[in-house]
Amino acid sequence: MPKIVGSSLADHREQVRQRIFDAFAEAMAERSFDAISMADLAQRAEIGRTAIYHHFPDREAVLVAFASHETDAYVDELTAAIAEADDPESMLRTYVRHHLAAGEKFHMGLGPSLAGHLSEDSRLEIRQHVRAVEDVLRGIVVAGRDAGAFRVEDVDATLSLVHACLNPRHLPPAAIEEFVLRAVGAGGPA
Repeated sequence: MPKIVGSSLADHREQVRQRIFDAFAEAMAERSFDAISMADLAQRAEIGRTAIYHHFPDREAVLVAFASHETDAYVDELTAAIAEADDPESMLRTYVRHHLAAGEKFHMGLGPSLAGHLSEDSRLEIRQHVRAVEDVLRGIVVAGRDAGAFRVEDVDATLSLVHACLNPRHLPPAAIEEFVLRAVGAGGPA
């Protein structure tokens, strides 16, 4: 009989899921998604080879749950940081800084390169979480436009272009931040 960790069955399940997520992140840092097996994840998470299937039916389900978990945590942190800003320009600066910092921490290739490995349902589920991040930026851009702080005609195009600017990892974050702020017609340096 496997040992239950935590104070309750729900606590046990959450702790095991977190160990699986940690194992998944570790494995993704070392190799591609298609080279990861459920047995590998179970071993890294220090659970039985069959026990992992009590939590996830396959590695695609692990990926979707991991991406959802990470995105939820990211959005919570992001909205808390933005709540401290007092104007749209400060909110956008915070968004850009947070995104660039988090990108260094969490970037592990969970983007378009995985699309061929996932079912349509999984891609749609992950896309819903991406939309949660986009909705934060949408709120900032619309608030800035409505307040006259930003010159934005097409909000959807602006969201796509801002996110495209946040992808390069080889550029100085301050240069990216200033470029994004100028692109929406915001004021000078902070």
